[in-house]
Amino acid sequence: MIRIIPVDTRAQRRAFIDFPHELYKNDPNYVPELYMAQSDLLNEKKHPFYKHSQVALFLAYEGHTIVGRIAAILNNNHNSFNHTEDGFFGFFDTINNTLVAGLLLERAEEWLHNRGVKQVIGPVNLSTNETCGVLIDGYDTPPVAMMTYNKPYYNDLLLQLGYGKNTDLLAYQITPDGLRDKPLQVMNAFTERLRSRGITIRKANLKEFDKEVEGLKEVYNQAWDKNLGFVPMTDDEFRFMAKDIKMVLDTDFCLVAEHNGRAVGFALCIPDINEVLIQLRKGRLFPFGFIKLLRGLKKIKTLRIIALGVIEEYRMMGIESCFYGTIMQKGLEKGMRMAEASWILEGNQMMNRALEKINGKVYKKYRIYQKAI
Repeated sequence: MIRIIPVDTRAQRRAFIDFPHELYKNDPNYVPELYMAQSDLLNEKKHPFYKHSQVALFLAYEGHTIVGRIAAILNNNHNSFNHTEDGFFGFFDTINNTLVAGLLLERAEEWLHNRGVKQVIGPVNLSTNETCGVLIDGYDTPPVAMMTYNKPYYNDLLLQLGYGKNTDLLAYQITPDGLRDKPLQVMNAFTERLRSRGITIRKANLKEFDKEVEGLKEVYNQAWDKNLGFVPMTDDEFRFMAKDIKMVLDTDFCLVAEHNGRAVGFALCIPDINEVLIQLRKGRLFPFGFIKLLRGLKKIKTLRIIALGVIEEYRMMGIESCFYGTIMQKGLEKGMRMAEASWILEGNQMMNRALEKINGKVYKKYRIYQKAI
């Protein structure tokens, strides 16, 4: 008999976070999430998401064994910004069993329906500003930092249970062998042209971190505002995310475009810490994981391009090409073997064309689903 129970205690929350470790224990491409980061993300007292929205966590048990988990998410800021009555499911993991998956989704749908939701979208964890999507293509390599991973049967389960495609998210692989040198060739010319218009490109200044974060938040909330499912980040949410990223940030790969001192675009890449996390048991840094992480950071040879955006009125001026050219140049200098640009909406023609122009190849694909309730 399958039982679905709400997560109410600290022990249940720990079990909720740890369940994927058991589910994927024999999968060589599975990377455990950092326990500390997941705990903070699901902690109503720590994460600023809970200042405006609600989350309910559920576990599926067969006897005394956990066989699945899910979160029901009511993102009030999303609904206010997009004028919708959407709800979300996230942190969705299950054994390959239609009954278990169905009962989990049914419980999440019921919780959301009781709060006025008309459509369920997912998976997102907690919003599209965090990790989201079901991997539907590209199971042969581990995920890079802050990207999801799952078994191939997830797509079939969701389709069987009445969920359809909302959109696909693309991950591009960029390798030194495949790079086209045009961005490097035009970078100097574009830089000079931009400078003549009062636009400069520089590395992020960590000594004035708070001021830098404020400027980048303004860019983020303007440059991405027309993306499907976008919801602006609050001041607290952006600072929370920035604080985490700062721990692994290499300023050579965090670039800011300024016009007369105002940030108008930025590019953010981080080293793929999953190259190290894949070695950590259950995502724990203590007692010895922290040492592995510190040693491993120096050996990472993959980048993830998390964000590259420019405020609308400054697009098509060469800022994007300068970002890509600088990232490519620094990556080659530092011996990077690969970069992943992710995620890119399948309908974002400008970004997809830009990545194709530098010979980027789609090598992983993720899907977000939806269902009317």
